[in-house]
Amino acid sequence: MPFSTQDPNVRQDWLTIGSARALAGHAPERPWRTQLLGNTVRAWRDSNGEAIAKTDGRQLPLLERYGYLWVWTGDGPQHPLFALPEFDEHGRRIVDCGGIGVATSGLRVIENFLDMGHFPYVHTGTLGKLPHTEVAPYRVEIDPQTDEIWALDCHFFQPRASASAADGIDAQYRYRVMQPFTAALYKSCPNRADAQDVIGLFVQPLDDEHVIAHVLLVYFEDRLSDAEMIAFQHMIFGQDKPILESHRPRRLPLQGPLESHMRCDFASTTYRRWMRARGMTFGVHTD
Repeated sequence: MPFSTQDPNVRQDWLTIGSARALAGHAPERPWRTQLLGNTVRAWRDSNGEAIAKTDGRQLPLLERYGYLWVWTGDGPQHPLFALPEFDEHGRRIVDCGGIGVATSGLRVIENFLDMGHFPYVHTGTLGKLPHTEVAPYRVEIDPQTDEIWALDCHFFQPRASASAADGIDAQYRYRVMQPFTAALYKSCPNRADAQDVIGLFVQPLDDEHVIAHVLLVYFEDRLSDAEMIAFQHMIFGQDKPILESHRPRRLPLQGPLESHMRCDFASTTYRRWMRARGMTFGVHTD
């Protein structure tokens, strides 16, 4: 098999290779190129407009959903892609914020996404502010039907929870981990008290220690331009990137004394236990 890993957690799952917009103007003789699990992937649209992806001459099963391209690299039976019904709700803005390269394990990127404790220190003035550092107790559950992780009843004071927020709020959060490299955040919508905005984080594992992190906004937002919304997300992720890249080892330890956790890390510790139970080896640090 051509890929750098046989871990079924990535070989028997849908992985993104990026935004469907990337295929614009690409044909078989001039394909778009990217990387996944250590392999070069070539992709294009055929004469019927269908997206095609190949690696080492092998065509990969491909889905085009949520504005992204998802491929299946294994040989086993395929299960459905995770559901994101908010994407199809009337009135929502769909904004693809593009991908940012990060030199670390994709598992660290997802774990950082789940961490509210770093808000006042890393995202001061936007997602957090000193002295508001306490992470209030919250619940974490694993859905027995989907095997997805949900962190519920999360809230945190944020002086600027989104690009359009004018005042600080006690932002209400729900976190969801659909796959080891795919997560979503449901958070208070400044424009609608009866709804939550959704941020999708779709991590493309180039190899064990390098990723492209793609961010998708599924918002009720009628004030800001796409450019303003994208700029805000890039500012936030730009603050996380150097910290993520400073972690050693780059691969995520799932157990042992390398890193310890506190009560506020309940989502992170559940994520690590969930991956241990799945036998995750790709992107994982082992002695």
